[in-house]
Amino acid sequence: MKSKLFVDSDVIIDFFADREPYINPASRIFELNELGIIQIYISAVSLNNIYYIIRKYLGHKNAIQVIEELVEITEIVGTTKKEIIQALKNEFKDFEDSIQYSSALTVNGIDAIITRNTKDYVNSAIAVFTSESYLKTINDER
Repeated sequence: MKSKLFVDSDVIIDFFADREPYINPASRIFELNELGIIQIYISAVSLNNIYYIIRKYLGHKNAIQVIEELVEITEIVGTTKKEIIQALKNEFKDFEDSIQYSSALTVNGIDAIITRNTKDYVNSAIAVFTSESYLKTINDER
């Protein structure tokens, strides 16, 4: 069965913007998604931020292509009033991460959150990994 991973926008931006030294582990996460080993979930609210930042690296046209690709290869989790209210209660220091966490909680059977900033998710009831640490866990299982 595929692992369900909620991927934070920083990892997505690392992948599409080729940000060193994070590009290789982020690329591997997307490769595992393409191979059908994992399923990537992202928050709909993150698409704005991803576009905004990627546009600085790649320009508008290419940033739109990135968003189109994300829509094609990931599952997008909606963000409703319920998730925003939950995000306000999570006691996270970063509100954007709190929204992403609240969105991740809506995914039935979610296995983990993948982020570059694990410290932002210290209050998470879901396992939290960096791309690198997650990849080590699946290498240990094989």
